[in-house]
Amino acid sequence: MATLLRSIVRQGRIISTAAVRRQIPACFISTSNKKKDVITHTDVTPMESPKSEELKQLEKHFANDDPDDLQNWVPFGFHDTDRDLDRFLKNMTMFFFITIGMCGSAFILAYQPDHKLQDWSVREAYLELERRERNGLPLIDRNMLDPATVELPSDEELGDTDIII
Repeated sequence: MATLLRSIVRQGRIISTAAVRRQIPACFISTSNKKKDVITHTDVTPMESPKSEELKQLEKHFANDDPDDLQNWVPFGFHDTDRDLDRFLKNMTMFFFITIGMCGSAFILAYQPDHKLQDWSVREAYLELERRERNGLPLIDRNMLDPATVELPSDEELGDTDIII
């Protein structure tokens, strides 16, 4: 295909350079405000040049544009010789990786367990609020634990340890 395009471009260059040398410029652009000074040339006819032998062979080779022909088959990369197996393996790969992979991943992410225990902590907080309301305690207490049950070290045990509050 690249060779065909390259030869067509080469032929076009040959035609265009030969035609440009012999013809008058098609249009002059004027910067004046006069509209009648524009010259146009409409008698330009493209030159016919004989096709090269290479171009004829390429046109013959690429004349068959039937997509079902094995000559025009471009493999997907799963099988180099069997067209049906190549298409089947491509379809199966896309099905498993795209459909099963993406849908399965979305399902797993949506229904995975609460690994940070955020739901549990919210439920526990509501239960604690309900317990405090039932017992007549304040909803939020300054002391999380009862100060009488906490044993702090004495000054002798602390010694010269810096206490940062």
